[in-house]
Amino acid sequence: MSDNKTAVVIGVGPGLGMSMAHRLGREGFRVALVSRNAARHERYLAELAAAGIEATAHAADVTDADAFDRVLARVGEVDFAYYGPGPTDTVIVPIAEIDVPTAQSAFTWVWPAVRLAHAVLPGMTRRGRGGFLIAGGLSSVRPMPMLGQLALAAAALRNYALTLHAALADQGVYAGTLTIGGLVERGDIHAMVTADTAKAAAAQGHTLDPDHIADAAWELYRARDHAEQVFDAL
Repeated sequence: MSDNKTAVVIGVGPGLGMSMAHRLGREGFRVALVSRNAARHERYLAELAAAGIEATAHAADVTDADAFDRVLARVGEVDFAYYGPGPTDTVIVPIAEIDVPTAQSAFTWVWPAVRLAHAVLPGMTRRGRGGFLIAGGLSSVRPMPMLGQLALAAAALRNYALTLHAALADQGVYAGTLTIGGLVERGDIHAMVTADTAKAAAAQGHTLDPDHIADAAWELYRARDHAEQVFDAL
């Protein structure tokens, strides 16, 4: 891996996002971290530096199109893009009760993935190499009514990744998806759940190791023979 390749990790957090940053860094990529919470960036950068990984950090809410575009412009040429943010501050409506505006609101999680692809894929296809990986939810493949309108967005993201895989395979660019069902250890949701004694007991046996997921993500990119890996701890 040459020293001038850059990977961007969108929606980085202390769980899977940082595991992806470490995994990509070990493969020789410089890593650009993007998240809304700039207060965490110094810690993330110090952790990566201690592992010998060159990294930068950028604050942006991916649903703010202009801010996201500015960050992508600062990052510059991208050779591997990982899209991992989930919906935040969302009031889930039962699936049988959603109206059109509620359904549309879930897709604010989808459009930044399209924006990212539009920014990075032309360069990848021009160079004949690169990777684009989306992390999504298990509701994209299994009916999970408790997730309401979010299931629609999860299914859309999965289909987008699988269709990109088919479209780009003969151009040297890999696209794929991680379909995740379970609490990702070290992540914010895992921390919130395990802080509650009653919820922590229910979470037993339903957690996923983010380092394992990141290793599997790299293997998807390396092998390029299938577009999806499902992680189901539910």
